[in-house]
Amino acid sequence: MLKIGVLASGRGSNFQAIIDEIEKGKLKASVEVLITDSDSAYAIERAKKHNLKYLFINPKEFKTKDDFFSRIADELRSSGVELVILAGFMRIVRKPLIDAFRNRIMNIHPALLPSFPGLHGQRQAVDYGVKIAGCTVHFVDEGMDTGPIIIQAAVPVHSGDTEDTLSERILALEHQIFPEAIRLFSEGRLEIKGRNIRIKDQPQISSSIVNPPLSMIADSCRH
Repeated sequence: MLKIGVLASGRGSNFQAIIDEIEKGKLKASVEVLITDSDSAYAIERAKKHNLKYLFINPKEFKTKDDFFSRIADELRSSGVELVILAGFMRIVRKPLIDAFRNRIMNIHPALLPSFPGLHGQRQAVDYGVKIAGCTVHFVDEGMDTGPIIIQAAVPVHSGDTEDTLSERILALEHQIFPEAIRLFSEGRLEIKGRNIRIKDQPQISSSIVNPPLSMIADSCRH
């Protein structure tokens, strides 16, 4: 049973998707602790509903950002966490946490990295005029959305799409691929070689999620 810790700043819909997969028995993991940097984050309500431990750590109480992330690392270690999940955590992770959980911190980003890193990936995609957008689960390193890519999913960008409409379709895929990436980690099937991640014994069903047929995308674009 993989022990995970979740960091969230807001509503925590990906946090909920992970909880749901665990409770359905599809993901052999346990949420040991939710840590949030906002005492008004709705993710706290989700933790309460499912009787999960949660902590609010106020970044304003620390002299430096490194001190803040050192405290988070300490709390995660004390909870026995093996994998850290960033589920809408709106801060750039600093070295003390990265060093404590090297290649054991996952983030999901609402764009097909390396395109459109940073904030508002969906808006960037619409403004740029791309025809295909999507989401990416990646390991976290010292850069902004630059860590090795684990899994991606694509959606067509429709004529007349807005940031909100595109975000809604991307979010539905986020809720699928984030638990999948965690499952692959829990099964020891992620092999990191430099920037590349090989998924051991990858079944055909997973490849259809990562690389949807071009004909499917083209058909969707016509609607």
